[in-house]
Amino acid sequence: MRIASLLPLALLAVAAPARAEIVPDAHVWVNLTSMGSLSGKLIYFAEIQPRLYDNSERLGQLLIRPAIGWQVSPNLALYQGYAHIAQPVKGARDINEERSFQQATWTIGKVGRGTLSSRTRFEQRWRSDGADIGFRLREMLRYVHPLHASGKGPKALVYAEAFLAANDTDWGARKGFDQLRSFAGLEIPVKGRTTVEAGYLNQRVNMTGRRIGDNHVVSLSLFVRH
Repeated sequence: MRIASLLPLALLAVAAPARAEIVPDAHVWVNLTSMGSLSGKLIYFAEIQPRLYDNSERLGQLLIRPAIGWQVSPNLALYQGYAHIAQPVKGARDINEERSFQQATWTIGKVGRGTLSSRTRFEQRWRSDGADIGFRLREMLRYVHPLHASGKGPKALVYAEAFLAANDTDWGARKGFDQLRSFAGLEIPVKGRTTVEAGYLNQRVNMTGRRIGDNHVVSLSLFVRH
């Protein structure tokens, strides 16, 4: 099975380099997303994400990310999007990152009583503190499992997303493993198709100087589907 072949990559990404320094932090990430159909198979999503860093005491990032897509089939959607990321820097000028990205969202199918899906995203990244363009591939596997036999009510949710950089840049990106995000929590229906996702996210980041960032994140997301 092709999905199973991705698991060794995820396990490899978790492994820290020998003698690497682990740098922990506590974060809070909030995600507000609106998504739906514009006309026929023409679809969209738009999201805003403030993220608190340094034991959740300061704004570390503010991300704005819209995208336009095409619903190829009930199980496959393709998007072209753009993201703006503001990163406040204490005592210095903020760093701004711009991204163009292409995304494929695929509902793979049923696994037991739950549903397995995939999100593949390829990014082109520019930053205000450098001149190079960075290229990065992101792959997420997501599994949602109903807690009630009827399929209604809250559902258990887990996902893992691996980030791989394709090149080095003058602003700090390095070719190879970039980060791994692992989430466990609940998907809670609110009204209609609107849901809240709440849980714990662990972010392992390949930092400079043989350091590994180990961020413990309270993750709260609202998805409004039209």
